[in-house]
Amino acid sequence: MHDTPECDDMIHRLACLLPALLAPHLAAGDLPAKYEVEKHRNLAYNPARDADPVRHKLDLYLPKGAKKFPVMTFVHGGAWRSGNKDLYAALGETFAKQGVGTAVINYRLSGADGKVKHPDHVHDVARAFAWVKANAPKYGGDPEKLYLSGHSAGGHLVALLATDEQYLKAEKCSTKDLKGVMALSGVYTITPQLPMLATAFGTDARACEAASPLTHVKADHPPFLIAYGAKDFPFLDMMAEQFGKKLTANKCDAKVLKLDRDHFSIIISAATSAADPLAKGMLEFMGIK
Repeated sequence: MHDTPECDDMIHRLACLLPALLAPHLAAGDLPAKYEVEKHRNLAYNPARDADPVRHKLDLYLPKGAKKFPVMTFVHGGAWRSGNKDLYAALGETFAKQGVGTAVINYRLSGADGKVKHPDHVHDVARAFAWVKANAPKYGGDPEKLYLSGHSAGGHLVALLATDEQYLKAEKCSTKDLKGVMALSGVYTITPQLPMLATAFGTDARACEAASPLTHVKADHPPFLIAYGAKDFPFLDMMAEQFGKKLTANKCDAKVLKLDRDHFSIIISAATSAADPLAKGMLEFMGIK
């Protein structure tokens, strides 16, 4: 992964520009919509009195009129320091139109003040997933068909949640509640040598190792779909292949997709067209033909 001020700044600027980047793609060829989309915005997934009024919220995009549909919880990227669920409305609508309920979540972000650090982010994702599990039937979803997906930092968080069960257990859930995980351009090894990661993870080598999904791979993980771009950030390709191989070596169901995309177009294309190769692969992974 890049570790330069230019790349660091690019991540933040592109996160802010994502709505504009998505706009040209909305008119691209797409699969016909199977459903209208029902939206529920800014639902609180953390009932605690001290919950963050912005970051502990999620948006639901549902296939209107469908029953017992799969539900995907999606976690945005942004180097654990930026990003917002509102930027991914197109993704929620794209998947809901094809019959997948989609919960796009916020989570607390790390900043220069050092108030939010690992494992705060993954605790939030676990709490959001627990909310989705408890509430899926209320909205028509199938609690036996719950999926996780995330891009970049979000790819790291969903992979960690699915490989280190302690975070789900803290929310009275388990990895057996996961039908599958789709990690997109994720980070699977956290290294203390990268200053870019210190804001979110600190510099303690043992803590960074514990925050690395690759560290926790063993048998009996849920199925994984791991995707990365041929023009992705340096080392993310190697991490994806290494993560997939270790899962497979431990007799876990894992498929690795290499796509003709960069770190940003991989999510923009999948978010805006169900005909995109990644979006189609994700839909098939969730049993949507």
